[in-house]
Amino acid sequence: MVRQDQIANELANATTPGYKADRSAQAGFGELLLSNTENGRTIGKLGLGVQIDEISTDLTPGPIHETGEPLDLAIEGEGFFAVRTPAGVRYTRNGQFGASADGSLVDAFGNEVLGPDGAPVKLRRDGTLAAADVGVFAVDGARKQGESLFTGTATGAAGGQVRAGALEESATDPARSMVDMISSFRSLEADQKAIQTIDETLGQFAGQVGAVG
Repeated sequence: MVRQDQIANELANATTPGYKADRSAQAGFGELLLSNTENGRTIGKLGLGVQIDEISTDLTPGPIHETGEPLDLAIEGEGFFAVRTPAGVRYTRNGQFGASADGSLVDAFGNEVLGPDGAPVKLRRDGTLAAADVGVFAVDGARKQGESLFTGTATGAAGGQVRAGALEESATDPARSMVDMISSFRSLEADQKAIQTIDETLGQFAGQVGAVG
């Protein structure tokens, strides 16, 4: 079910610039060693099921395409843009920016984009932008917050370079995601049928035990 939710989120963000996909890893709860209570002979093992061990985000830089829009920015290589939100500084790979009324560079939600010195980036008098004015930060412990934003700790400048008039594409492949969703849904259906069969079998056992004179 977690994987289904992740795939659905990938499809919803197939056209979101700079989107990064999540991956989940499973781990077992452990096993019980079953034995005969009369003679102590080992019968076998009983698995206790699986749980989500870790959810991670693949931060591999995606392909970049030209848009021709002067305020569209992409990072070639590693790093994040920094934006100042009401909740504090957040980081993003989505460089689809615009201009505010006071001439500041802002994201789609009106958050100011920050330069290498942590100050808001200002456009030139003619409305153009120097790519070097925009900060690219290395972020430790980057975690998704939503709306293409990440939390984390900036550890200085990153090695990536800002490219104007371009955007980083979403890391989602819609065709692959659809195939994964169908496969995941079939597995989920099989699990549901197995649980239903076990439930029916236990119900039959309970009925038979109760009917013994």
